[in-house]
Amino acid sequence: MAVTQRINDLNELPLISRQRRERVLSGIQPTADSFHLGNYLGAMRHWVNMQATHDCFCFIPDLHAITMAHDPAALARRTRVAVAQLLAVGIDPQRSTLFVQSHVPEHSQLAWVLGCITGFGEASRMTQFKDKSSKGGAERASVGLFTYPVLQAADILLYQADAVPVGEDQRQHLELSRDLAQRFNKTFGNTFTVPEPHIVKDTAKITDLQSPTAKMSKSASSPQGIVNLLDEPKAIIKKFRAAVTDANREVIFDPEHKPGISNLLTIYSSFSGKSVPDIEAGYAGRGYGDFKSELAELVVEALTPIRERTQQYLDDPAQLDAILADGATKARAVAGHTLAAVYERVGFLTA
Repeated sequence: MAVTQRINDLNELPLISRQRRERVLSGIQPTADSFHLGNYLGAMRHWVNMQATHDCFCFIPDLHAITMAHDPAALARRTRVAVAQLLAVGIDPQRSTLFVQSHVPEHSQLAWVLGCITGFGEASRMTQFKDKSSKGGAERASVGLFTYPVLQAADILLYQADAVPVGEDQRQHLELSRDLAQRFNKTFGNTFTVPEPHIVKDTAKITDLQSPTAKMSKSASSPQGIVNLLDEPKAIIKKFRAAVTDANREVIFDPEHKPGISNLLTIYSSFSGKSVPDIEAGYAGRGYGDFKSELAELVVEALTPIRERTQQYLDDPAQLDAILADGATKARAVAGHTLAAVYERVGFLTA
């Protein structure tokens, strides 16, 4: 009778998601000392807004951060700073489940099961593995880097996520998650919610201040091309004043012919709430100098509270630990239910 009831409960697992607010899962790696404007305007700010309409799970994927060579002390420090920054920008642990990936062992446990139904060929086709392994040579790439997309699929499927906010560089990995969910459901019975991509309209695409045709990136941008959320005001002002612009001095949005000033207009619009045409009109005849100086001040005004709140959280490690412990407990309540279903479906004996 007990076994029959448990099977019935498991059969209902994916249906739970249809009876609640749409669940979304978001994560950002702790691979730098600070997040940057591209992270904030392109993703994090939207995660904060989604808390009002979605059941949000937000995590720091530290397991993914060790697929490449790393400094253990730096990883530990960056993980804490990453959590503090998410809290500082507005992720509310009372409205979102905020946690660190390694605090929830079900991620690794589910990744093993999913790895056993993933074809070697389809894993080989993942573009991020090709890109990252090409830099150091495929023979030196770790197995962890190769199976990175499978762990990412486990991250998503573990929480029965209905949707995942994704950029173009992650779309292929989401497709693998969908494929594995459907394959498992067909082979072992209805178990996983098949996630959909969550495309945020009007997402700001922020480029490098020194190379405005390239995305602002913590791994590729030069120090002067990237504006960090934790930069001091003087550094922010200096970076914007030195930002690459274009030959003439008209403040006009033209990504093809004026990528530098167009990027700065996007940043200005994102922080001010003004439309690009209104900003253009306000700077008609004034040139780049005034525009770049006033943009820098606008960004400093917006980022200073974030930097200060981040430091407040870091100055109270006991509070930070308590938030993460509570987040891990809430995450494991969902993850454990999913993993129990998976284990029973594949034939593992229950303890």
